[in-house]
Amino acid sequence: MRYAGVMKNLGYYNGETGLIEEMRVPMTDRACFFGEGVYDTALSHNGVIFALDEHIDRFFRSAGMLEITPPLSKDALARLLGDLNARVDASTKFVYWQLSRGTALREHAFAAGIKANLWVTVEPAELQDTWQPVRLITVEDTRFLHCNIKTLNLIPNVLAAEKARRAGAAEVVFHRGDRVTECAHSNVHIIKDGVFQTPPADNLILGGITRAHLLAMCRKRGIPAKEVPFTVAEMFDADEIIVAACTSFCLSASHIDGKPVGGKAPQLLNNLRQGMLAEFYEAVGQ
Repeated sequence: MRYAGVMKNLGYYNGETGLIEEMRVPMTDRACFFGEGVYDTALSHNGVIFALDEHIDRFFRSAGMLEITPPLSKDALARLLGDLNARVDASTKFVYWQLSRGTALREHAFAAGIKANLWVTVEPAELQDTWQPVRLITVEDTRFLHCNIKTLNLIPNVLAAEKARRAGAAEVVFHRGDRVTECAHSNVHIIKDGVFQTPPADNLILGGITRAHLLAMCRKRGIPAKEVPFTVAEMFDADEIIVAACTSFCLSASHIDGKPVGGKAPQLLNNLRQGMLAEFYEAVGQ
């Protein structure tokens, strides 16, 4: 299955390409049996995949922690993603890629001698309106203790995201007891007394690429920043609550669990927001 020329979206599996909705993969891919694999995502604009090297570095780190060997080098993967990205007809695109351990009959232990399978999808997308505040809800974090690996095991995230949708919220904020960890598909941060605060990048959160860029932007703009845990109560008491991901660089929260929050440090929030957008458009063009 191969298509020449420009496409409305694109799927890739081990060298085969086609429209996403027409692609097929073997049911013996270990991703189907065990969710055994890793993934990463990035936003593309004007043909440029933003922060691609950082996303690929994280992808390889996650694969290494699961002892999965990617079939391509970092440079070769970057070229492949660039080539596939260029074949989709849209100015802004969401680029997703994942790696499973390989294809074999179902057995829990690693199958010997199999090669990893590479999946890629590219589809039209939009950068989320970072100026529009969003509603959040809190959810007890029942995920496993390897959240720093960007694995395909996302059932708690999916269930929590659906709970948020039904509540009319944009995201959930996970917490383990009193400690805030992250969101279903974003990192969460607070501003309190002029200081940007984000949970440490330990095994309880995924160290987001956008999170790293926010910390760098704080350094660049002289905003004090700390990587330390904060509690649910401290989040509710914060001057601003920020959620951030590759398609939403610096979203502020207006409500959590139906209660008004934030809105107390708009100048500092806008300083960060403007810096993140300027960095993005400088890299990819308007």
